[in-house]
Amino acid sequence: MRPVPRLAATAPVVQRLPDRLRPYAPWLPHLAVAAVALVLAVVAASGYGTYSGLGYSYHDTTVPASHALVVGVPLLVVLYLPVGGWWLSLAGCAGMAQTDAFDTWPWTQAGFASHLLVMTLAANRVRPRVAAEMWVLTSAVGLYYDWQENGTTDAPHMIISSFVAMLTVVLVRANRESRQEVVKQTAVTAKERSQRTLLEERTTIARELHDVVAHHMSVVAIQAEAAPYRVTDPDPELVRSFATIRENALLALTELRRVLGVVRAADYEAPDAPQPTLAALDGLLDNVRDAGLNVEKIVTGAVRELPQGIELSAYRIVQEALSNVLRHAPGADTRVEISYVLGGLGLRIVNGPARQEILPSPGSGNGLTGMRERVTMLDGHITTQPTDDGGYETTVFLPTPHPTPERAPEEAAGIEEPA
Repeated sequence: MRPVPRLAATAPVVQRLPDRLRPYAPWLPHLAVAAVALVLAVVAASGYGTYSGLGYSYHDTTVPASHALVVGVPLLVVLYLPVGGWWLSLAGCAGMAQTDAFDTWPWTQAGFASHLLVMTLAANRVRPRVAAEMWVLTSAVGLYYDWQENGTTDAPHMIISSFVAMLTVVLVRANRESRQEVVKQTAVTAKERSQRTLLEERTTIARELHDVVAHHMSVVAIQAEAAPYRVTDPDPELVRSFATIRENALLALTELRRVLGVVRAADYEAPDAPQPTLAALDGLLDNVRDAGLNVEKIVTGAVRELPQGIELSAYRIVQEALSNVLRHAPGADTRVEISYVLGGLGLRIVNGPARQEILPSPGSGNGLTGMRERVTMLDGHITTQPTDDGGYETTVFLPTPHPTPERAPEEAAGIEEPA
């Protein structure tokens, strides 16, 4: 079933109609065909109009009603079944020709107009090969009755008229489809050009980031490595601090190169190095402890392996929350709570007030935005709010799509790691 499409709301004829008629405008093609079918059916039933102008010679009183149905019904059917409507029209015309009730045959004037319109509507919605087969069969039926020649035949008129009509329809349809293909290709070309421009902009941004950030991080790493050698008998704690600074700088460079690789190329392949998970959280906590933060980790629930996306997002959220503590509340006591619950993972990072002797550094707010984006991507929930004692609290819940096997039976619930 391939119904005649409705008019688009942007069609010129729809735009010219009054507002009260526009809701019915999409059905104008169907209404027009139905109106033509009604007119031709009335003409066929009344016996008005032949080539000679003398009217039809009805020999049976049942013929006018049958003739009206043969003329009108196929036009309604072809609106939804193009091939079926054509077959119905052809069979109806052949059946009426067998009655020997008309002066012209195999088509009367009303039947001629109806069948020609049926073929035109059908040809507009079927493949050109099917349209050609319709014309060949119609011509064969017309030639058969022309060979019988029982009265005035209109087969030559039908063969010529239908050929011109269907050829016009096929050519117009091919031209319309070609234009649509050109529009589609133009849209694809514009999209590819936009993607290429975006990739060029991303490459420029990646280059600038690399030139600025990577340079300064490299300088930090080099100076941190060389600093202990510039001091006579450096304190071991000082040496360890500079080593931590160097390790963090090198780690930041590695992460920066990975991110810049994604930004630089659309077909970038992620490196084989594994992404951090909650199993690597202890190393992160040791790192921030070396930076002067007193951190306590509390794990509750049955520890189990979670999907990689949740593990990575949870690690990044804790990392960003601890970075915020280092920036805004340096030296504050901090607690990281990880809760493995049924249906998801809960995170709670809460810190106390900053130590007065250490000045906090300003932030841009992008850290909280990044955490919210990660949580939203996983259909989770996040709340951030200050605490009564002047600290800050971040609470996150990340749902899991399905239960996952436990990581190890010996990793029981309620594990607590003090600072």
